[in-house]
Amino acid sequence: PAAAPPPPPAKVTLRHLRAKHLANEPISFVTAYDYPSALLASRAGVDALLVGDSLGMVVLGYESTTPVTMADMLHHCKAVRRGAPGAFVVGDLPFGSYLDARDALENGVRLVKEGGVDAVKLEGGRTAAAQARALVDAGVPVMGHVGLTPQTHMAFGGYHLQGKTAASARALVDDALALEAAGCFAIVLEMVPRELAALITDRLRVPTIGIGAGAATSGQVQVFHDILGLYDKFTPKFAARCASLGEEAVAALSSYRAQVDSRAFPGPAQSFAMPSAEWASFREGMPAKAKTPGRSGPAQGAERKRRADLPTAAEM
Repeated sequence: PAAAPPPPPAKVTLRHLRAKHLANEPISFVTAYDYPSALLASRAGVDALLVGDSLGMVVLGYESTTPVTMADMLHHCKAVRRGAPGAFVVGDLPFGSYLDARDALENGVRLVKEGGVDAVKLEGGRTAAAQARALVDAGVPVMGHVGLTPQTHMAFGGYHLQGKTAASARALVDDALALEAAGCFAIVLEMVPRELAALITDRLRVPTIGIGAGAATSGQVQVFHDILGLYDKFTPKFAARCASLGEEAVAALSSYRAQVDSRAFPGPAQSFAMPSAEWASFREGMPAKAKTPGRSGPAQGAERKRRADLPTAAEM
């Protein structure tokens, strides 16, 4: 069994994450999408929470993250904050919400003011540097994201490893450096070769958070549903599967259904009773139950049998 997590500080801040980075201690991120996932991750001692637009797939059932809206993100960010009031929470800016610096600023500020997040995350390297800079200049902490960027996976022809060639690797290095120069406090490296991730980590002064990028990054981020085995469509190669709660949940729900079918639930322990004297008084004042035609008795049973014996339209 895992060691009990240390008690978290009353409020986790960027200072906490930077201190871990300077001490060369790995930083743990996990996605959270609602009150219970945030509460559980916070109790587990995870360093920071990401309200990822992956909620579009694992919570809302979309085929990709592209349909996720600002309204979706605000709704889920608020729930996460309620579940983990002391956590450091990063909220994803969804696809189409930061096409230019003005859009990025407007929507990033909304995630902070209305959604209650501590920072925002945006995808893209040099193409997103101006948007990141605008947010940082306005006082909004920004996490960058390079490598595989799921919001624009169609431009890559799907969810594939990035930086496999010398030219594309150099481009990823330039992207990461551009985001650091724009003021990002950390950068996610997704689905890049571990050698390249290690080199980028070494070149940057800010922490890198890997997902499918090997063990040399400054920290790791994983999807809540992948860790717990709750997503039914696929499990990425890089997922840290630590449980199969989906199967356990089906078994538990099947047990509940069987208890209802057999009338074993609810039992006395799950039921309430009136004081016996009050029940007796109540029954004394109740009129006798009127007989309802067709519900009981020999005559009604005979009538039901007669109707059952009549030929159907198909038999006539």
